[in-house]
Amino acid sequence: MEAIHCVIPIIKSPENYQAFRISPQDTNRLAIVFDPVIAGMSLTFCVEIFDVGGKTPPNRHQRAVEMFFVLKGEGSANCDGKIVPIRSGDSILVPPTGTHVIENTGSDRLYALCIMVPNEDFAELIRSGTPVELDEEDMRVLQRTVPVPC
Repeated sequence: MEAIHCVIPIIKSPENYQAFRISPQDTNRLAIVFDPVIAGMSLTFCVEIFDVGGKTPPNRHQRAVEMFFVLKGEGSANCDGKIVPIRSGDSILVPPTGTHVIENTGSDRLYALCIMVPNEDFAELIRSGTPVELDEEDMRVLQRTVPVPC
């Protein structure tokens, strides 16, 4: 007889996210939603927040696929020299070994969900940075809002 396994979902709210700036000069912050410790599997899921003019340093991953979904704002994605504009609702898939940069080219902050599978030490890199707080603007973008009846 096969055992039945019940998986209890892990639920986190933005108030519980831990945010970091990897290097002091970075113009982007990463708020960890799930990592290998929390999820029990090799992935990192975070919200990447780019200040106006902010961008990631050029980076690449040996085995990991990195995916972005733009929540708010506009910018550009550069992968191996190919540059495309991005804005709210756009998705980006960066294959392993693709050197990439995400940049905020808009007049407001750029917010993107970022998922990396496998983790490839990404969560550890983020956590090695400087802890930062999410501010009111970040929380307005990330929190669930309920429409107020008229």
